[in-house]
Amino acid sequence: MSGTTDASVPARGALRALLPALAGHRVMMARTCAAALLEQGSLVALLTLAAHTVGTAVIEDRAPSTGTVTALAALVLVRALMTWREMDLSHDLAYRVLAELRVRVFDGLARSAPARVAGRRSGDLAATAMADVEALEFFYAHTTAQLLASGVVFTGGAAALATLEPWLLVAVLPVAGLLAVAPFADARGRAARGARTRVAGAKLSADSVETVDGLRELLAFGGLAERRRRLAEQGRRVGEAQRAEATWEAMAAAVRDALIVLAVLGVVAAAAQSVTSGRLHGAWAPAAMTLALSVLGPVAESARALSQAVSLRAAAARVDAAVKAPATAPPPASPRPLPTGPLGVRLHRVSFDYGGRAVLDEIDLTVPAGQTLALVGVSGAGKSTCAHLLARFWDPSRGAVQLLPGDGDPIDLRHLPDTELRRAVAVVGQDTPLFHGTLAENLRLAAPDADDDLLAETARLCGADRIAPMDSLVGERGATLSGGQRARIALARALLAEPRILVLDETTAHLDNAGDAQLATALPKGDRTTIVIAHRPATIRRADRIAVLESGRITEEGTWDDLIARPNGALNRVLAVTPD
Repeated sequence: MSGTTDASVPARGALRALLPALAGHRVMMARTCAAALLEQGSLVALLTLAAHTVGTAVIEDRAPSTGTVTALAALVLVRALMTWREMDLSHDLAYRVLAELRVRVFDGLARSAPARVAGRRSGDLAATAMADVEALEFFYAHTTAQLLASGVVFTGGAAALATLEPWLLVAVLPVAGLLAVAPFADARGRAARGARTRVAGAKLSADSVETVDGLRELLAFGGLAERRRRLAEQGRRVGEAQRAEATWEAMAAAVRDALIVLAVLGVVAAAAQSVTSGRLHGAWAPAAMTLALSVLGPVAESARALSQAVSLRAAAARVDAAVKAPATAPPPASPRPLPTGPLGVRLHRVSFDYGGRAVLDEIDLTVPAGQTLALVGVSGAGKSTCAHLLARFWDPSRGAVQLLPGDGDPIDLRHLPDTELRRAVAVVGQDTPLFHGTLAENLRLAAPDADDDLLAETARLCGADRIAPMDSLVGERGATLSGGQRARIALARALLAEPRILVLDETTAHLDNAGDAQLATALPKGDRTTIVIAHRPATIRRADRIAVLESGRITEEGTWDDLIARPNGALNRVLAVTPD
């Protein structure tokens, strides 16, 4: 098993775990199995009847009857129609299942984001969402129904052989057994080689996506030649992995062919002995031999399909893991409605860690409805983590993140339906991505039903109307725009949703002081609660109140004038290491 140890071997059962995806297609699955059964069975019947016709003509010097010719013609027609029908149904079934799997993979990524997505390369995620799912087409189209049909055909053929001449069945059974177990004899090696191919392909996909995204930087810094060499090396590894799979599959095919040859020899010897001993009439000998060998055909084909399916275990494991990814923020068992009116925010004794690395430690922070709070701290202090907790990308390890209605008790975010939370809270990050499409389409992402007047007014408030016409394309991830332009669009998009709580996580960092001030004064506030995460003093001082986050704790709160007047205070310490 040389060359297969560089990729982990997926656990057994990865392919079986994908069988429940067929549950919603029982009728089509039954039709596919019926078509496969008729396709395989008609071929066995056609070959057997043709051999009997030839044997009768040679041994008994008797021409085939009209009924025999009609039956042969009918079997040819059935075989042709069922071959087409089986392929049509099996691929239709497979592509329907794959379409559902892609949605379930994306749902799994969304449900487990950002924990599952963070740190993973977009090309690797794309490989799971697209390439791994696509690879399973073979499993659904060429394995499931065909295995069931070949089992039925072989069982029926074996019963006929047992009645006609048991010694022919004795010659066939050992070969059939070896063909059936052959795919599992090197299952671990096949799975490892398949995993190696999938891993190499995912790395090549990730490197290719990164190269395209960073093409300007590679050209600017002369790194394109090195990147080209790296892609060539990754391509070579993919080729090596694919060649290793193809080589072993060719060897397996040779073994299957050798077993078939042994079966032929055994059947010929058994038939000759049966004819000479008088147990089998000479005219029936060709038919019996053909029946014995033709029922092995579906078994051999099933063995080939199983061999290829085993190598898909890695793809199946990746898809299954994505589909079953646990939610980082599970939906509430008993959701609570969110009352209308202004909302405040409270982080009540909140602690949080990333896999054992503590970030927040017993934070207590309250922002009354309608107030603007500046959350300040050095890089890595946990400010963005607070924003992510407010968006419920994660739940706190301890404590609660709550919304504070004007009337009534605080409401834990874990008790809110996701749709209610998204309508109430909007988080705008420093590098919020845009999507390939027009400026208007990107703005309407948060409010699909926003009319043109509201769209234009919101864009004007944020200065997004001066970036480009509404029907102009912004490019994938906003590649045609500057960081400041993307920030204006992202903020306008959030405001279109009319959130009652707005969290700005370094949103205006790409703007100069004048642009930052212009945007701040242009934004209507009303009863909205705003939390601003920023380093720029001019941005911080405009807040009603400031909270300083140090080492996972709130160490200082107050107004700008109060805090800046403390020479050794926490705000001055932060500003000293994060100058504008």
